Amino acid sequence: MLTLLQQTDYLAILFIGLIVGYLSGLLGKGGSAISTPALQIFAGINPFYALASPLPAAITSTLSATTVYSREKLFNRRVIMTGALAGIPATILGAYVSSYLKGETLMIFTALFIVTIGISLLYSFIKKKHDIAEHTVEAVDNNGLLIMASLGIGLLSGLLANAGGILFSSFFIKRLKMPIKQALACSIVLSALLSVPGALAHWWLGHIDWLIAFLLALTAIPSSYLGAKTAVKMKSPVLEKLFACTLILFGIYDIIYTLWK
Repeated sequence: MLTLLQQTDYLAILFIGLIVGYLSGLLGKGGSAISTPALQIFAGINPFYALASPLPAAITSTLSATTVYSREKLFNRRVIMTGALAGIPATILGAYVSSYLKGETLMIFTALFIVTIGISLLYSFIKKKHDIAEHTVEAVDNNGLLIMASLGIGLLSGLLANAGGILFSSFFIKRLKMPIKQALACSIVLSALLSVPGALAHWWLGHIDWLIAFLLALTAIPSSYLGAKTAVKMKSPVLEKLFACTLILFGIYDIIYTLWK
């Protein structure tokens, strides 16, 4: 029989899945950056399980959100294929190396990088004029830059058991000059694809609790769909500023949590 504490823990996991799923669909990310510390703080989950158990849930929740973005024809197949071909093997390598390294310093540097990107994007979004309607980007001129970025993001994804959605979407906006909604659509597909080898590698390393993964997915799947529906209906200037501010807040949150832990 489950104790009251265990029942409370499971309820906390379900609630975390609900919030993280919605943010995943809204912001084109896998959600591990939020769910990992939340699982430790609010559900008392072992750090190893909290780090990697959200990955299987990220696969299902991001796939749920892609159905919304697919209807809006926001995908750039060339970007997704190139990013996956470079990012997946890098994710496997990063997951393997993670068992030999402490991730705290790397997590702080990544969070600082995310804060910097968020501030830069917020500044550019505030200055940006929206007189011209947005158009999706059909081609990518710099495949080399995309490959290098995907290798780096994939490596970090494997090391930190993170789907890499925030880094991909930021790169697409900043470097590939994608409209915000297309950047989120492409990044959420890549988050799902990179979560697969990351989840398998961490499962092999014994870092995944499948009950936690199931409970997270239970609420994350429908809420991520709702998050994506919200994103496609929002006006782009509002979504841009929300995305940039969220990067800043997530980055600061990760820094404080890592140092406090």
